[in-house]
Amino acid sequence: MYYFIYITFPDEDSARKVARHLLENRLAACVNFWRINSMYWWEGEIQDDSEVAMIVKTRAEMYSKVREEVKRLHPYTTPCICAINVEEGNAEFLRWIDSIVEG
Repeated sequence: MYYFIYITFPDEDSARKVARHLLENRLAACVNFWRINSMYWWEGEIQDDSEVAMIVKTRAEMYSKVREEVKRLHPYTTPCICAINVEEGNAEFLRWIDSIVEG
């Protein structure tokens, strides 16, 4: 089973730092990130900010480790870290994830 883990960051530098850490520690096979606009409630007010969204491609059993490492390194006190189950996918791509991610 595989997960794409969705995470948001305040800026590209913090996203790159976490991405590199996850890759170097074989917790992820691939990480994609891009700039987004976000609106959300925080401390009683609606916020309208630029952020960076990230998708971490990994095996499902790595979720707990990824979550803990992201929480440890993330600048937000309450980061969005949500797993999306990959129901189906290109078999060669999924085998590639298996070949990269340790666990």
